[in-house]
Amino acid sequence: MTDYLTLLNSQHSAYDKPTLSGVLRSCPEDFFVDEILGFEPEGEGEHVFLYIEKTAANTQFVAEQLAAFAKVAIKNVSFSGMKDRWAVTRQWFSVHLPGKTSPDFTALKHDEITVLKQSRHPRKLRRGVHKANYFRLRLRQLEGDSSYLADRVASIATLGVPNYFGEQRFGHGGRNLNSAQRWFAGAFKPRRNQQGIFLSAARSLLFNQILSARVAQGNWADYIPGDIMMLAGTHSVFKPELNEVEDIALRLQQADVHSTGPMFGKASAMATSEQAGALEQSVFEQHPDLCAGLLTQGLASERRALRVIPAQLSHQLVDDVLELSFELPSGCFATAVMAELVAYSTMERDYSQDVADNKAVSKNVDNNNN
Repeated sequence: MTDYLTLLNSQHSAYDKPTLSGVLRSCPEDFFVDEILGFEPEGEGEHVFLYIEKTAANTQFVAEQLAAFAKVAIKNVSFSGMKDRWAVTRQWFSVHLPGKTSPDFTALKHDEITVLKQSRHPRKLRRGVHKANYFRLRLRQLEGDSSYLADRVASIATLGVPNYFGEQRFGHGGRNLNSAQRWFAGAFKPRRNQQGIFLSAARSLLFNQILSARVAQGNWADYIPGDIMMLAGTHSVFKPELNEVEDIALRLQQADVHSTGPMFGKASAMATSEQAGALEQSVFEQHPDLCAGLLTQGLASERRALRVIPAQLSHQLVDDVLELSFELPSGCFATAVMAELVAYSTMERDYSQDVADNKAVSKNVDNNNN
């Protein structure tokens, strides 16, 4: 069986190795996430939109409590993104109540759940529709030299970081990847609610390995021949013409576009070629079992930006506590930023349990988990 944990721990960093170490997630309040929806509910319609704060609870658990309170089936409750369990997070949910009076959801009493707002909207909340997430993170028990920190924060605010999928995607010790490998080999058949988790982990591993290779080559934030580009702030992709390469280099500097990597699946009409295509193919060939298994599930190939530039990035260092705040587009992981700043560890936890508790993860979750 492939040693996925070693692969995950050997991903290349874009900046010099941090000399500062610290502990993340000492308590849920040290990892705060606020979902930025990007639009306001219209105030009328069949769906009740709820803005909720949860503490040390996973998203699916909250959805179940809302369904029970409203006396509807769980399928009538929707949300845009999965949020971390060991954290304090604010996110939106919708409950489908056609022709029914809205109950006062603020009367829902639960130690881990607080309903902050409610309003009506004509359409349900769909996966991945939120615009961004705001993070406020605290690292404690800091040790080491912090003299580089201010310059590193300034560089990241301008140049960004590799857009790696975080450890939550892969489960504790890479467990979700091991499960995907066993599933594809016919060793077991996962429950339906587990399949999306394992498919997503496999695709994310392939993406991270390709990104890591480009980080090692020093071209993760640049254009290389055969690249497919993505317009910043969208999922719109295009392949530059030869006469556009100079313009692409300038647009990359201006963060107007990003080079992309593959979310593996069935071949699409737009595919990488030349240097970019050869690099991606070399990684695919190292993981034939994952690629074959993904193809049997009929997933379509997609693209993901290789870099992410955090907005409004700031830091505050007081004694042995570092506080970071920043905003990331939906689908991007705060730990990708953190890893370039501090050699962090987390309180020993089994991240896969957060995912295992979720009973309604769809197959298409690659960009919708945050």
